[in-house]
Amino acid sequence: MIKAATRRPQENMPRRGSGSSLAGVDRNALERDRRLYMKELFSRLSFLLPSLAAKRSVTELLDQAITHIRQLGEKVEMLNKQKKQLHQGTGSSSTDYQDQTRGIRSCSSTVLTVRDVGSMLEVCMKTGSNKTFMLHQVIQVLEEEAAQVVSVSYSNIGGIIFYTIIAQAVSPRIGVETSTVNERLKELIF
Repeated sequence: MIKAATRRPQENMPRRGSGSSLAGVDRNALERDRRLYMKELFSRLSFLLPSLAAKRSVTELLDQAITHIRQLGEKVEMLNKQKKQLHQGTGSSSTDYQDQTRGIRSCSSTVLTVRDVGSMLEVCMKTGSNKTFMLHQVIQVLEEEAAQVVSVSYSNIGGIIFYTIIAQAVSPRIGVETSTVNERLKELIF
């Protein structure tokens, strides 16, 4: 850059029949763009790795990336072995899992909790798969108590079904009476 500024004006002008100075400018621009692109890629890589230090050199960054990828590969292999053991029904991991699910199945009583979280209401239920349960009836009770259902999620783990229902008050000023909802749901479920 400094050399270009100290040249005479005739040297900055392209020569006839020769595109050498234009090619030089193009090469400089291409090199600058390449360096910026590489810098962006290293920045992305740094963002993806668990951070140990705020500033790392390129070689440290690449070494850490290689180590992290190897560790992830080893973890995948270990998890695949555990999965295979669980599917085969052999090994200590499998018996531990069976003991845990047997313990969950033995506690088949239904549990209901209703929490008031500001203008939101959280209803959590745990039931056994043998319990007949109509989710639409629970949603109907919530709507009758002036609560609009925002989300419903469930998971089935070892024959036990966990439900989580999030509802918000139709009118934030009035809110939702948690104790009334709790009593009505107990009547419905138990």
